Amino acid sequence: MYCFFVKGMKEIEVQSVEDLKMLITIGEKQRTVASTVMNTNSSRSHLILTISVDGENPTANVVTHGKLTLVDLAGSERISKTEASGHRLVEAAAINKSLTALGQVFTCLRNNSLHIPYRNSKLTHLLQPSLGGDAKACVFVNISPLETNLAESLSTLEFGQNIRQVELGKATKQITKIT
Repeated sequence: MYCFFVKGMKEIEVQSVEDLKMLITIGEKQRTVASTVMNTNSSRSHLILTISVDGENPTANVVTHGKLTLVDLAGSERISKTEASGHRLVEAAAINKSLTALGQVFTCLRNNSLHIPYRNSKLTHLLQPSLGGDAKACVFVNISPLETNLAESLSTLEFGQNIRQVELGKATKQITKIT
């Protein structure tokens, strides 16, 4: 369990795929999207959906535990190009700060550093179980096809290349004996 507060974060138990789809729809409606000069539908927040599954095998008398964390990161934006001001400027700065912290975590993981700075942001703190220990990660990066966004696209591709060099190790099975 997490020891810090994230506004709006909830843990809700579901019993069916329909329940999960309903929660995704609710989350989608609560997501903050706003217009900037660079992007008419710019995400103004990160989205993290963690699905925990327990599968019981009564024949073998075991329960297998699994967790899938889906993350949609708000994009890094050059504030000078977005012409953001006021609240949008504060959002952009917070997004960029958390993405920088994530980049630092990936760099430390890639270099096998003794200390990984997961606690430098709420984002990296939340992602710690998915990036450290017995987890696997798959990352997709999205870039703009516009020539005017070439610098941002190159930066994103470099970020993806750095992530690609991270080796998380072998994931272990999470099995508990039923008593």
